[in-house]
Formats: sequence, C-alpha cells, structure tokens
Amino acid sequence: MKKIKLDIVGLSYSQTQSGAYALVLGEVSGRRRLPIIIGSFEAQAIAIEIEKMTPSRPLTHDLFKSFAQAYLVEVQEIIIYNLVDGIFYSKLICSDGKRSVEIDARTSDAIAVAVRFDCPIFTYEFILSTAGIVIEGNDFVYLENINENQEEKTVNTSSVGSGFASLSIDELKTKLQEALAEESYEKAAKIRDELNKRKAS
Repeated sequence: MKKIKLDIVGLSYSQTQSGAYALVLGEVSGRRRLPIIIGSFEAQAIAIEIEKMTPSRPLTHDLFKSFAQAYLVEVQEIIIYNLVDGIFYSKLICSDGKRSVEIDARTSDAIAVAVRFDCPIFTYEFILSTAGIVIEGNDFVYLENINENQEEKTVNTSSVGSGFASLSIDELKTKLQEALAEESYEKAAKIRDELNKRKAS
C-alpha cells in the first residue's frame, strides 16, 4: 500500500470529550486533515517539543529518546496503519543500522516520539478516506463517514492572560522558569508568547 505523508497542523480542545485534545494531522500537498483524540499529557508532550520548550526534568518521551540513542537506535518513521472502532493503530519503525524493527504504539505516543526524532509520519489512503476531513476554504467539511458531533474547536495559544501584560521582562522570565519547574506548560506557553510579543515590539 502506498503511504501518505502527514504533518502536524494543529492541536485543539475536544468538545466531545472532557479533558481531551484533538491532534490534527494534515496531508502533505493535499487538503485532507486527520483529527485524532488524545489525552492531555500526550498533548502537552507534543506541544512542548514543537514549541522547543525545555522541561525541568525529562518527560517520558524524552527518556525514550535518550534510551534509544544510548543504544544507537533511531526511529525512522511513524505509520498510522489501521483504524478499528474509532481507534487508530500506529507503529514505530526503528533501526540500529543493521536491522529494522516495528514496535506497536498508541498513536499519541508515536507522534510524541516522532517530533523528538524529527521523523516523518505516514498513513494509508483507506484511513484518510474513512476518518479524514476535507478543507474547503477556511472551513472543515466532514467526509460522509465523519460524525458531525466530532467537530473540534481550535485552541488559540497566542492569547495571553491579562495578568502577564503588567509584568516586566525580568518578572516574565522568572515566571516562565517557575511554570516550567511546576510542569505547567500551558501557562509557560502564554508567558513565552508575551515575551516574544515584547521582543517584536
């Protein structure tokens, strides 16, 4: 089967599952999107790597990367290979230079690993045609197999609470370190955005 390459195009709150997020993958050179419901821990793990934030201690996926590289194992690609009863199945394709091994993984963990190894993410046509959505202009148009109540609301990570606007740059930097130490990554992202806004102005 021909593999279709995907990129991460967004992370959104799930309106249908409390405390969950929708990771949105986009077809490279295409208009289809694949939303996958994931937990908050995995969403944070993906977000902090994409944003290049450094946690005070290694997260589980960082530990996996360090362990693999210590034994000269690289993750070459991620494949979302099946969809059964609304559950996506994925595998890591790993190699030590001599042999290649496939390791079964939850899709959320597989994506969190992929962003750390900077490796490509793939799926197959039957998954995109079954669970994908087509972009028409700026709107999401669901394919016939997608239930309308699964629509997701995009998170605006650039919005910053008014409490940060009154702080000095030094105070913001201190707050950023405190948020990272507390593993409060959503708060840290807002502080980082406020710092970036100050630098740009």
